[in-house]
Amino acid sequence: MKRFSIALALALAATSLAPVAPASAQYVLNLREADVRAFIQDASRVTGRTFIIDPAVQGRVSVVTERPLSRSEYFELFLSTLRANGYVAVPAAGGALRVQPVAGASASAPLGGSQRAGTSGFVTEIFRVRRVDAAAAVETLRPLVSRDGSITAGRGSIIVSDFADNVRRVRAALAQIDVDSAVTRLIGLDNAGAREIAAALRELAGEGVSVVPVDSANSIALRGDAASIAQLATIAHELDARAASGSEIRVVFLEHADAEQLLPVLQTLLGQTATQPMTSPRPAARNPSGRSTSGGPSMAGDSSAPAPAAPVAAAPAGEAPLAARSATVTRFAGANAIVISATPDIQRMLGEVIRQLDVRRQQVLVEAIIVEISEGAAQQLGVQLFLSGLRGSNIPFAVTNYSNIAPNMNLVAGAIAAEELGASEELTEQLRDAAIGSLAGATGGIGGGIIRSGNAIFGAIVNAVRNDNQSNLLSTPSIMTLDNEQAYFLVGQEIPITTGEALSPNFDNAFRTVQRQNVGITLEVRPQINAGGSIRLDIRQEVSSIAGRLSTTNPEIILNKRELETTITVDDGEIVGIGGLLDENERRTLERVPVLGDIPIIGQLFRSRGRERARTNLMVFIRPTIMRTAADARAMSARRYDYARGQQLLGNPDREPSLDELVRDYLGTVPPSASAPGPQDQVVTPVEVPPSAAEPR
Repeated sequence: MKRFSIALALALAATSLAPVAPASAQYVLNLREADVRAFIQDASRVTGRTFIIDPAVQGRVSVVTERPLSRSEYFELFLSTLRANGYVAVPAAGGALRVQPVAGASASAPLGGSQRAGTSGFVTEIFRVRRVDAAAAVETLRPLVSRDGSITAGRGSIIVSDFADNVRRVRAALAQIDVDSAVTRLIGLDNAGAREIAAALRELAGEGVSVVPVDSANSIALRGDAASIAQLATIAHELDARAASGSEIRVVFLEHADAEQLLPVLQTLLGQTATQPMTSPRPAARNPSGRSTSGGPSMAGDSSAPAPAAPVAAAPAGEAPLAARSATVTRFAGANAIVISATPDIQRMLGEVIRQLDVRRQQVLVEAIIVEISEGAAQQLGVQLFLSGLRGSNIPFAVTNYSNIAPNMNLVAGAIAAEELGASEELTEQLRDAAIGSLAGATGGIGGGIIRSGNAIFGAIVNAVRNDNQSNLLSTPSIMTLDNEQAYFLVGQEIPITTGEALSPNFDNAFRTVQRQNVGITLEVRPQINAGGSIRLDIRQEVSSIAGRLSTTNPEIILNKRELETTITVDDGEIVGIGGLLDENERRTLERVPVLGDIPIIGQLFRSRGRERARTNLMVFIRPTIMRTAADARAMSARRYDYARGQQLLGNPDREPSLDELVRDYLGTVPPSASAPGPQDQVVTPVEVPPSAAEPR
């Protein structure tokens, strides 16, 4: 220890004159079994650095130099001595260095800086891997990392924590490993389809080999190691050659499209006369008068029979290339399949057309809300009089009768006069029945009487009616259909409407022509999903009802009808008002006897007053929702099912809903259930609306 102190004193003689020695100062080390902590303290004085010593740093070190060292050389020798004894100096807060065992240095090593760090500096470096697998590269590079270092693989990267010289060796080795050795090759096909061959090659290809079909060029792009690509290219050429000698008849089974609708498209491409579909896509049509008439399949032939198509030997100039070669295409309705008889290249081209058209079409749920709020009030007040003389008297017959009130005074007066004047029993009975029927049909308050004075009979009927009515109709028809397919919805009745009458040639029998008309709620819609996600809707919506007969003598029926037909564009899931009507009207009627009705006060007996007021507020809303996946359709069905189930529970909460019994026992499946709302779902809760001042409390 005495020798160490003397040698160190001689070596550090230059440092006694200043706190920090200049960089050009020369230092000589000759340490034998010196305490490591004392060595660190002396290094701090020489280099001017602050060191934090971990409690685990214990022991002795030996260092001997043959020549004087500069301060930077001294610091590098200091780090190497620590490394040789199992310690390392890692950067800490405030520019200090923490001296600790190398075993735990990976967690605190600085990120980057291996190029600037000394040989014995402990650093962490992240290397990006672009062409090779990171896990495979780690296994190759692991021998270059020291026992106390670490190397791990991330996603497209490698993380190395070790001494700076080892990290630099790892960087150099990785630069030689991470190179692109894959080759790319494009295989052109003459007979087979690119997708068919690509599917077979994918089953044979190993890891690291990519197989991509290029439909536009009928080619296959291969990428991978040279040996695998050469083998796959040979297989592709062999399969393509065998396809040339294959069958010229190909059957394509459709998954989503309808063979009947697809067949005319293929026939047009071949220059053939397109076979029109035998069934109309519209479930209902309207005649020029606006009345709905039901439609259905045509009975002209059997739709399951294959559609004939004649081969085409040649085509005029300017037509598609397919039309210049002989080919035949038809369909088999039983399996929804397209049958192609053509050369392999024609088969391939038609197959590509079928592939692009045979895709699953999205569905659209169209929901309508029809709100009609109406209120009306009517008042009627009138006095009807009659005067008649008995048989043999000179008193004239006089009656006041008005069209806007009941009963009919003419019928009542006729029945009284027939009985008093001694008319035939048959006529008297007929007039009496008519008068009773008129009295029975009257509404409101009715009062009257008959006075007989001498040879005169005087009668009067007073009628007063007030009628108030209110209605609040809410209808929510909904229907789901495929994109660009028309859908038809009807809930109502089919009533007969007389369109004509005729007599038989013998005039002893009448013939009546009747046309049936739908009355109720009708929704006819064709949705079309645009590329941007909006929906174009062709809508016809109708609400009709029976208002009553035209009059008591005319049995023709009056129909109330609200019809709307329009084309709109709506965003997915949005509610839009497509139409509305606010109608308010008031009618006043006054019927009176000329001259007599103008007399003050007394003239009120020769008048009949009526007043009617009606107000109607009609609004129609529509909401289309795209059902993109089966999960969307299931969620919608579950919501509707839960609503219907809840309505049944409200009526009988102590019993299992009959809807659940039907689904479980008859259908043999589990009732649909709505899943919990997701983060994108909007949850709407009931809101208590305070009563308005106009509502009774």
